[in-house]
Amino acid sequence: MPPDDQDAVAVALSGGVDSAVAASLLMEQGYAVFGVHLLLAENSLPGEHLQALSDALGIRLTILDLREEFAAGVVQYFLQTYARGQTPNPCVKCNAVIKFGVLWDIVQKMGAGHLATGHYVQLRRGPEGEPALYRGRDRSKDQSYFLCQLPRRILPHVLFPLGEFTKDEVRRRARRIGLPLLESCPESQEICFIKDERYLDFIKRRRGCLGPPGDVVDRQGHVVGRHRGLACHTVGQRRGLGIPGPEPYYVLEIQPETNRLVVGPRQELFSHGLKACEVNWLIPPPTSELEGTAVIRYRHPGVAARIIPGKAGEVEVIFAAPQSAVAPGQAVAFYKNDRLLGGGWIVERINEGAKG
Repeated sequence: MPPDDQDAVAVALSGGVDSAVAASLLMEQGYAVFGVHLLLAENSLPGEHLQALSDALGIRLTILDLREEFAAGVVQYFLQTYARGQTPNPCVKCNAVIKFGVLWDIVQKMGAGHLATGHYVQLRRGPEGEPALYRGRDRSKDQSYFLCQLPRRILPHVLFPLGEFTKDEVRRRARRIGLPLLESCPESQEICFIKDERYLDFIKRRRGCLGPPGDVVDRQGHVVGRHRGLACHTVGQRRGLGIPGPEPYYVLEIQPETNRLVVGPRQELFSHGLKACEVNWLIPPPTSELEGTAVIRYRHPGVAARIIPGKAGEVEVIFAAPQSAVAPGQAVAFYKNDRLLGGGWIVERINEGAKG
């Protein structure tokens, strides 16, 4: 979408190739661009190359210390979700709460009319001319799933310049225009605030423990082993259980109310559907059943599904084919063809046959 006004654009600069190239593309398109870099994790400091990068781009750079907001909105969510025996998705939460929440509020006060990032997702016009999000052209890098909780009201104010590019094209452009990027700069990772320790060590350090040991049971309630703390496990896990059997055991369910881990053979991992809450719609909220594609975790290929709205913010999703390892706490994103419709948080899986 070309510039339609003279508003400035704030670009969230990480220091990596994606956000830097996003900024250069916007400048080429005629936008007035400035950069913002977020301090989020404990002991985080801006990389020394950031100022050199902004100088090369010819834009001003502002460092924003959002560590307090990030700790409250993302890190605490991460810890509390594990404490409930669920699997968190901090990247989805961060995008909704921090990058397109707190940050958007700040850059508006700095004079920005738009906020841009280096996400691989396409912003296009929908059938009625409304702004809509679509999967990125580079399917191996598509990040639309992580944006399923973006507030719909922000869509007229966001820009995603990389949506029509592949990662290789972005790298070639960075080299061509001579951006001073760190060749060793790692790809973005989902748990960006856990760098030099295992996630279990991080949880133990922050919570003091991984939870008390408890029983491991099968679907019939028979005790088949012991676990060393529910936070050590996720739905679908096979390795590390240490339970002998005629065939490998997988984690089917985590029950914090009884401190039990439910395991079983792989075929018992499959579900006919799921229930989700806190559903965020990027289209007018549907009042009746619709058909689409449900993506139950990042890199999941998606499955055709019936999406049935319930009470406010709740949906029931019935899969066209059973899916493995539906994990409560994870995000589920909904698509129609390549358009992102929205998404919510998985509450529980549906094990009985499809309804209706």
